[in-house]
Amino acid sequence: MPPHIVLVHCHDLGKYVGCYGAAVDTPRIDALAADGVRFDRHFVTAPQCSPSRSSLMTGRHPHQNGMLGLAHGNWEVGPHERFLPELLGEAGYETHRFGLQHVTEFPERLGYDRTHNEESLTSETPTSVHEGARARTVADDVAEWLEAGDRDDPFFASVGFFELHRIAVDGGFSFDGERYDAPDPDAVETLEFLPDRSGIRSDIAGMDGMVSAIDDGVGTIVDALENEGLAEDTLLLFTTEHGLAMPRAKGTCFDAGIEAALLMAQPGTIASGRVVDDLVSNVDVFATLLDIADAPVPGVDTDGDDIAGQSFAPQLFDGGNSGGANGAAGKDAYKPRDRVFSGMTWHDRYNPIRAIRTDRWKYIRNFWHLPAVYMTTDVFCSAAGRELHEEYYGRQRPYEELYDLEADPLERENLAAGDDPDDPATETVRDELRTDLLEWMDATADPLLEGPVLPNNWETVHPRLEDDRDDIRR
Repeated sequence: MPPHIVLVHCHDLGKYVGCYGAAVDTPRIDALAADGVRFDRHFVTAPQCSPSRSSLMTGRHPHQNGMLGLAHGNWEVGPHERFLPELLGEAGYETHRFGLQHVTEFPERLGYDRTHNEESLTSETPTSVHEGARARTVADDVAEWLEAGDRDDPFFASVGFFELHRIAVDGGFSFDGERYDAPDPDAVETLEFLPDRSGIRSDIAGMDGMVSAIDDGVGTIVDALENEGLAEDTLLLFTTEHGLAMPRAKGTCFDAGIEAALLMAQPGTIASGRVVDDLVSNVDVFATLLDIADAPVPGVDTDGDDIAGQSFAPQLFDGGNSGGANGAAGKDAYKPRDRVFSGMTWHDRYNPIRAIRTDRWKYIRNFWHLPAVYMTTDVFCSAAGRELHEEYYGRQRPYEELYDLEADPLERENLAAGDDPDDPATETVRDELRTDLLEWMDATADPLLEGPVLPNNWETVHPRLEDDRDDIRR
């Protein structure tokens, strides 16, 4: 029998946990990493919630599956897309959802057999409903369900935590420091990609308090699986949908915006303490889980290119035996990526960007007149965001950006600035990556190649005169 699968996911975390080198105390998450596999270069398809989550659930990029903006912003995954729980259900899994999902305003589309939530984000409910999915509460619900034994085998459980999302406070947004035991801002370590300023420190402190709740939630689920004798039969994953809700992270295609934790463990099956340095995209997580479950992966290109995700199951299991029909082909069947793609179209503002990242290089193409660094509203209207308003919004962003990630890991020096870079070799890299990105956009039918993507309420934004307008004018 294929393993049970428990997918734990949270908001806005990036790689801000101890096992990735962050200066924050996360003993239970670190222990999970030590007991399994840590992916050090896992990137998401979009630096924002719903589009990235749609990729995890469909194995396709947001511009392919239709999720070009936020679910509560009236964007919706296309009617012909297939979702992970639906496909796992067809493969014999009983599927369960705990906590948030934020992929669609119509949760029944996802295909879960059971939803263990009192409320869910729908077209009639406010986004504040997500705040009820606090990590400690949701994890306790999972533990009670496991203890009750009210399930069939095999099972898939999606467990969504609200943290590390900001909340609305006094007309702005902050991390929920009053609810959590946040440290003194003077005691925190700053983020290497941001300056050391008081507003940024205060937000980091609030962030640290909320991370502790995520860590506790993970620990509760690990303990429950062990107590019920399910740990060795369960593949446990922990991940998030994009980078930190901080300036120069969420809402950008810098690494800080598209990087995400990805840990996977199954005692006795997956070797402990492994670190994988391959480039991995969250569309690949979708393909990998279906592979492990012996379920077909819809839409995977036969040539294994970047049109759809690819399974990295052979990287997980000793000898390449994933337990799944596809993964059992062995490690020789697995070809690591040499590039990942990401992008953004709509959030609370139009921010059309696409990016390609290789081992060494990052090329970003900006398709509109944009500020130097875009900040989502929850970041812009925060203590950290206010520290950087003038610096980030007082300048125009260039249409092309190129970064040498070996020499400049914080992506500070844009080597594509100007029409003619100083170094001919750099110009060659820029041109090659530009071509690669545009060819990928063409192969995946990216609507940005056809011109600006209109907001989905265009008729409201841009009213038109009636058909008898000529008579009115006369």
